Amino acid sequence: MALPHSALLEAVLFAAGEPLNKARTTKLLGLSDGDFADAVIALATALEGRGLALIETEKELELRTAPGAADTIKALRESELSRDLGKASLETLAMILYRGSATRSEIDWVRGVNSAAAIRSLTLRGLIERGEDATDKRRARYTATVDALAHLGVSKKEDLPRYEEFTTTIAAEERKGEEDANAI
Repeated sequence: MALPHSALLEAVLFAAGEPLNKARTTKLLGLSDGDFADAVIALATALEGRGLALIETEKELELRTAPGAADTIKALRESELSRDLGKASLETLAMILYRGSATRSEIDWVRGVNSAAAIRSLTLRGLIERGEDATDKRRARYTATVDALAHLGVSKKEDLPRYEEFTTTIAAEERKGEEDANAI
């Protein structure tokens, strides 16, 4: 069963979790400019009075929480920020710091569990930032911020405990993995 264009647009915006270029999204959905404009209007109308809103600029679209939910969302974020980082977030932050950067799939693979909540917590706290992965534009790559170093009480990542040892081991394991993959 094919979904209406507005539902497909909603799904794509939700999955992206960030602003999407209108022209790129129009092509992705395989729509004409007119059908895309109709889908935008239909989605905005469908979201009226709900918890999400469609934010639109000249070139981009994004799904965000509705302005009427601002106080509740603020309370949620404040409650999240008042808690300790926790083991999962610390593992995720350590991996990003010692590797220099990491994608969510790399973090998930090393930790053996879904790391979405840890990444979200670290991002909300400003300890990591999301950027584009140069090797695959569809993925996000996370890097530690200056605030992360300050939070840990170090002035540069090389001051982290056993930094040289861990980065050497990580590099050796990655080389071994690449060699094993090439041998197949």
